[in-house]
Amino acid sequence: MKTEIINLKIEGKTREYPIIIGSNILNEVFNYIEKYTKSKKYLVVTNTTVKKMYGKFFERENVFFVVLDDGEIFKNIRSYEKILDKACEIGLERKDAIIALGGGVVGDMAGFAAATYLRGIDFVQVPTTLLAMVDSSVGGKTGFNNRFGKNLIGAFYQPKLVFTDINTLKTLDKKQLASGFGEVLKYGFIEKNCGLLRDINFASFLLENTDKILANDEEIMIKIIKTCCELKAAVVRADEKESGKRRILNFGHTIGHGIEKALDFKRITHGQAVVLGMKIMFNYSVARKIIDDMYRVNAYKLMDILSPIEDIPKINVSTVKKAMTHDKKNENNKINFIIPVSKREVEITEKIDMNILEEEIVKFFTNR
Repeated sequence: MKTEIINLKIEGKTREYPIIIGSNILNEVFNYIEKYTKSKKYLVVTNTTVKKMYGKFFERENVFFVVLDDGEIFKNIRSYEKILDKACEIGLERKDAIIALGGGVVGDMAGFAAATYLRGIDFVQVPTTLLAMVDSSVGGKTGFNNRFGKNLIGAFYQPKLVFTDINTLKTLDKKQLASGFGEVLKYGFIEKNCGLLRDINFASFLLENTDKILANDEEIMIKIIKTCCELKAAVVRADEKESGKRRILNFGHTIGHGIEKALDFKRITHGQAVVLGMKIMFNYSVARKIIDDMYRVNAYKLMDILSPIEDIPKINVSTVKKAMTHDKKNENNKINFIIPVSKREVEITEKIDMNILEEEIVKFFTNR
């Protein structure tokens, strides 16, 4: 297949930047990095697995590496300090840049380090997982977790460039691909809220192309990633710092983050937790008669095909509830939820019947 490179401009209050999407283009990465940054020295933040596979594309005299341990449990202040210590050790200056090479954990950590080192230096996102390609690398959210919850320490800080080579998806296992599709599916369920001028019916496109998607068809995957980035870009343009509309991007995340916390960020991926959160919110909306059950059934079908979860672990529901009280979207001690209200449309609300929601959470995990 001929390589396709797509430039998408995300216009924020702080900057606009391109998203380059193509297949087998990692050998061109520095052509773009040098075009969009003026750095003389680079610090690549990656993890042990990704460094072995793709580090060779970044090996230059003016490039240094800091290698983090692999996994969500290492998205913490110790990893943040490790990045900063390396930046100080090699003498990164304000005109230099940090490059995130990896998935969402690496991207979030590298981005926050770039936002805070010397009060802000350039950074570049090179996502290697589907979840990072369609979500975490785009939009400027950075940060890390602590013992109270997920992403409670962070900053909005836009990259100079996002460089996506879908060829890296070939090295992901089924669990990681399913995790990425959790975020992909989210866009299908919130599409009408995103504000694009055209109505693309993304959920229908995904359902019609499940066979090609599961076969990792390159043309389809590029279209999926491009569409997700376009939908997210439309939201970020309208609300860069999540004061309102951008919260729709957290559909499934409030409960999902609680599930991750309840499991100490082990045994389940972020995307899988989001899928569980979306399923529970679909159940809630049906219980409240906000949506009809057929929409829930069809949504479940799509999630089960593209983001299956074979073994749902036992969950301490009280821990999930406690984690939700520390969600970063909360205001005035009230939890903001995103609920499905019609096909491909959600609503942001704090007016939740917590008794019904808690019943749905308990039922979901006791009926496994």
